[in-house]
Amino acid sequence: MAAISVSEVTTYLWSFEKDVQTYANNGLSSIGVWRQKLTDYGEEKGAELLAEVGMNVSHLYFAGGFTGYDGRSLQDAIDDAQQALEVAALIQADCLTLYTGSRGGHTYNHAHRLLQLALDQILPSAEQLGVAVALEPMDARAATDWTFLTDLEQALEVVDRRSHPLLKMALDTYHWGGDEKLYSLLPDLVPHLAIVHLGDCTFTPSRDHERCLLGAGNVPLQSMIAALSEHGYDATYDIRLMGEDIEVADAELVLRDSCQYVEQLLRSCYSV
Repeated sequence: MAAISVSEVTTYLWSFEKDVQTYANNGLSSIGVWRQKLTDYGEEKGAELLAEVGMNVSHLYFAGGFTGYDGRSLQDAIDDAQQALEVAALIQADCLTLYTGSRGGHTYNHAHRLLQLALDQILPSAEQLGVAVALEPMDARAATDWTFLTDLEQALEVVDRRSHPLLKMALDTYHWGGDEKLYSLLPDLVPHLAIVHLGDCTFTPSRDHERCLLGAGNVPLQSMIAALSEHGYDATYDIRLMGEDIEVADAELVLRDSCQYVEQLLRSCYSV
């Protein structure tokens, strides 16, 4: 059966050390590491802690911004991504999440050229370090500050065109719960998926990325997971919750209840 991890954004106010220890105490064996928390704690020390408790790292979150929307040059963003790959290798992460950066004032063609130039340098580093990179597309309403990849077919075409074994995709259910096209794309999409993030919301996706507890919103999580299972997805489901409602809730309860909910879904959809 597929594995479960929890992204550190879910327990936003906790430290890296508390995340690792509390996740382990709740029976989790995998964590989505937030790069900023790890840096604050210390990368070498963090790698030692993860090894000590036997915690797998499903992904390192995140690098990107190749279009310069955040004010950095292309080379600065590439250098940062390569540094992130080194950190991902240090903590033995399954993949590094990449966001292209917003389109900004660029044409789509130029934005794509910038991404390709970035991949030209990043993929050889990924090969050398043995870490996959996972491009994550988003719903256009939520993607403003993050990525110009706002269509699943478009993102799949980028990965297909490169045909590189370490260039993968990440899928977040928060963004695609209302996209019926997802189901017809799954036969082509699943072989490229490095990770699936689980998110839910009561409204449509927005730039604030406000989420609710899994199962409390409009995202058809059971049908999405069932379809992923049917098409052979057997990697990690990462619980990714964020937003004001999550931050003010009891984090231990959110962690426990979310894990139980996903365990039940996986038992149902991955029945032996």
